[in-house]
Amino acid sequence: MKEQKRVLVVGGGISGLTAAYYLQKEQKQKNLPLDVQLIEASGQLGGKIKTEKRDGFTIERGPDSFLARKESAARLAEEVGLGDQLVPNGTGQSYILVNGKLHKMPSGSFMGIPTRIRPFLFSGLFTPAGKLRASLDLIKPKKQMEGDQGLGLFFRRRLGSQVVENLIEPLLSGIYAGDIDKLSLEATFPDFYQLEQEYGSLIKGLRKTRSISKPKKGEKKPSMFRTLEHGLESLVDAVEDKLDPGSVRKNTKVDHIERKPQGYHVLLSDGTVEEADAVILAVPHFQAQRMLSQFDFMDPFKKVNATSVANVAMAFDASAIKKDIDGTGFVVSRNSSFRITACTWTHKKWPHSTPDGKVMLRCYVGKPDDQDVVNLPDEDIVEIALNDLNKTMDITDKPDFSIVTRWYDAMPQYQVGHKDRLREITEQMEQQLPGICLAGGSYRGIGLPDCIDQGEAAVEKVLSSIKDNHI
Repeated sequence: MKEQKRVLVVGGGISGLTAAYYLQKEQKQKNLPLDVQLIEASGQLGGKIKTEKRDGFTIERGPDSFLARKESAARLAEEVGLGDQLVPNGTGQSYILVNGKLHKMPSGSFMGIPTRIRPFLFSGLFTPAGKLRASLDLIKPKKQMEGDQGLGLFFRRRLGSQVVENLIEPLLSGIYAGDIDKLSLEATFPDFYQLEQEYGSLIKGLRKTRSISKPKKGEKKPSMFRTLEHGLESLVDAVEDKLDPGSVRKNTKVDHIERKPQGYHVLLSDGTVEEADAVILAVPHFQAQRMLSQFDFMDPFKKVNATSVANVAMAFDASAIKKDIDGTGFVVSRNSSFRITACTWTHKKWPHSTPDGKVMLRCYVGKPDDQDVVNLPDEDIVEIALNDLNKTMDITDKPDFSIVTRWYDAMPQYQVGHKDRLREITEQMEQQLPGICLAGGSYRGIGLPDCIDQGEAAVEKVLSSIKDNHI
């Protein structure tokens, strides 16, 4: 590799930031002839990562954390000098709201699947018939499937509808903001299918493969999540500060990408054209399809849905909460009349984010069948959240302040067949568009570590293509 190669990273969310950072790091460490530029349509990097500071509160308007067991996010934070600012979540009881009542999440469950018998048997979430049906997972024969299947279908077959509706669906729908009967098992939780095939039972498989031990008396359960002391946006700022001066171009939209005999022409919204040898498209699927609309193999992305969601953070004096609940929050069963889908008691989950004597509640709205709620005025969303909260908590006062955040078409739906569709598209891209690759929440995982992993994988792919003289 002798002549300089130009790589454009389109999209300044965490996937694009990761790709630009690691490409420039490789360029410096190995003295590679690379010119790396990052192009972002908005005036701010970070995508859905947005932190607001107000009256001593640290408020996340997008994601508030990442899974600790997925190591790439913490590694990136350490890379940019924030390793000493990683904070574990405060742990405590979490709840599920079913039939208007808060029920404790059965201890020992993993993603809603019970692994300990006693907490499950004594849970008020299920009728005796529901408990008996779930226990059949221990003896029900495995079923080999050709191709993909829906999450809901799979879990109903193993554990019955009651466990799905009252426990599994609220948890998984909270992650994907989707209909689990349409979501792809292969693209979201393929490990569960492997557990069924290997052990003949999800319960047996989890007992064998996961350490889900009961905390000793007086001990708290281990924290599963991490955030940053000054908010997740501090990671965005730190990565941006590490990028080469002049290598980031904001407020610039990519309209179209054309393949040329040598590389690509990237047409920008201001009428200018950037030349590139490789392009990392760290953008949602519908934007990638628009930029490459002349290629028919991108058309399946037109049919991939994305749901919209909103959240409202509300600050109170602690005295306003007359019926405090010892826990970190709750998710809501989808067959309830509640319009909120979950509530995080942020002051307990992230104590560092809230001043002493204050309370922060963060509620979420935007079910797949209630998308109109996202478009309501701020005051209506606040009222909906307060009305729902007051069915379980006695809140006497209005919030000191509230912050509503809307994310339109923000949650890509990995529906059945997602991996096959994505595989076909990427194979066609490799053949017809060498040097262009996809990264981000629309493709191979929506969590922060998943998006960071995809940014890193895109870097490896681009460097490999350049090394092998494919571009």
